[in-house]
Amino acid sequence: MELFSDLNDRLLFAVPKKGRLHEKCLEFLAGADIQFHRKPRHDIALVKNHPMALVFLPAADIAKFVGLGKVDLGITGEDIIAETFLDQAERQSRIRQVMPLNFGRCRLAVQTPVKTGPTNVADLVGKRIVTSFEGLTKQYFKALEANQSNQPAAEITDAAMQTSVEFVGGSVEAACALGLADAIVDLVESGDTMRAAGLQAIGTVLESQAVLIANSRTKFSDLVAMIQARIEGVIASRKYVYVNYNIRRADLEQARDVTPGHRAPTITALLDPDWVAVSAMVLSAEVANVMDRLKTLGATDILVFTISNCRV
Repeated sequence: MELFSDLNDRLLFAVPKKGRLHEKCLEFLAGADIQFHRKPRHDIALVKNHPMALVFLPAADIAKFVGLGKVDLGITGEDIIAETFLDQAERQSRIRQVMPLNFGRCRLAVQTPVKTGPTNVADLVGKRIVTSFEGLTKQYFKALEANQSNQPAAEITDAAMQTSVEFVGGSVEAACALGLADAIVDLVESGDTMRAAGLQAIGTVLESQAVLIANSRTKFSDLVAMIQARIEGVIASRKYVYVNYNIRRADLEQARDVTPGHRAPTITALLDPDWVAVSAMVLSAEVANVMDRLKTLGATDILVFTISNCRV
């Protein structure tokens, strides 16, 4: 009871307790300096350095808890949000998408057996579909049914045009092999699980990634803004590295074209008046090419530093 009394006047931040998003969420919390200690088998942890508490929930429940106002903030997938709030107007009234987090990318895909299944989603109208995303799948196939029959979805009465969508909580990829379905709708990340099950993706219901969401009526808007700024810093620090090098003044303009920086590079005079030191943020994905180009220009002492956090 003491723990729950401590939750008064604290922002409640829901994070996935396990699964594909859990470890990445913990990395973001550490990078944002959100300090906590989670006791074994406890799903609530008080944050030491801010008036907030972490609530560890199944990812599938987080959008619902945020929308109901039971927690103020949460990290979950766009697929979960869309499945939880099928009505877009209701979704927008209950939750605010604070920012995308650039991890947990996947797609909700229509999958059929490679050897025997159709390769056109239109051929699945009237067939048996198994999925964990029942609401989104029904919406997707109702649109296909309406398109084929040239009737509004609510008016379709032809049994041959009504697709059967059944819910399965786990092991969805086994449904076709077991004769339970003609196709499945499930998440695809690398595609390894799909290929191992002898399936192929023939259509996409939606693209998804992890996002930070907030309850639309949270009273902790200032704290939400602080967390957003810190997480933006974590994302930027992973996107960029810091490059420092020396270059002749005569070649400085060309060097600035190679390393323009996030806003502008930092130029520092050296004791040798013909040379300057340049510091700039560079995209991590491009740093090898940048170093090659700088070397060609005659730059020396080219150093690359990782960034643990930043504000840009």
